[in-house]
Amino acid sequence: MAQRKLGFWRRLAVALVVPTMTVWTKHTWSGMDNLPPGGGFIIAPNHMSQFDPLVVAHYVYGSGRWPRFLAKSSIWKIPVVGFLLDKTWQIPVVRGSVEAAKSLDTLVDAIQKGGVVVIYPEGTTTRDPELWPMRGKTGAARLALVTGAPVVPMATWGTQQIHDVRTGKVSFKPRRDIKVVCGPPVDLSRWQGDPPSRTVLTQMTDAIQLATQSLLSELRHEQPPAQLYAAPARNNGTNGGPASENLA
Repeated sequence: MAQRKLGFWRRLAVALVVPTMTVWTKHTWSGMDNLPPGGGFIIAPNHMSQFDPLVVAHYVYGSGRWPRFLAKSSIWKIPVVGFLLDKTWQIPVVRGSVEAAKSLDTLVDAIQKGGVVVIYPEGTTTRDPELWPMRGKTGAARLALVTGAPVVPMATWGTQQIHDVRTGKVSFKPRRDIKVVCGPPVDLSRWQGDPPSRTVLTQMTDAIQLATQSLLSELRHEQPPAQLYAAPARNNGTNGGPASENLA
């Protein structure tokens, strides 16, 4: 992506984030060849640290595309932060509100214009004690069903060394090893043309999450759980940054 096409605010974001990430992390990126070369698509990463969005943004920018995150609207209320999120084309969603439908329209428009939309299906950082992905909300599946856009699973590992949600500890030690990998788009063809019923969206979401879990298993060199973790209802969506919503 040519710098001259970014505009002032996105160039400023790059100037702030990329040098910081270069100092703070020592990244290993793989699977960029699995990102569709043209047109819009959805990235569905695992989410285990508040540091994840910076890592994902760095990777997507490194691939030559601009990431657009779906995030909780409450973040826009933070002084300066909300202003910068607007200027860098991020997308707010109001949970449990009819405003969520407007977010879906914005996401559809972004995809149709060739954008890269990042949605964390879990909607929050994982509650799994071992940091495996949880069962997800259905926002990414719904957007895929509406647009036909590919859904690319992504796994990150190492961000828990910088911010560990289990302890709340943050480390500023430089050059932390961070691994990011993207897999080929999830095969969702069996649901193409189906109505967006709860059953269809749940099945699609589970397929996306299992693909992400498989990638994470490769990064960790560990066997994943037999089933996706199901968080207690009272904890779902109560924490975390970039979000996924039912958008209905």
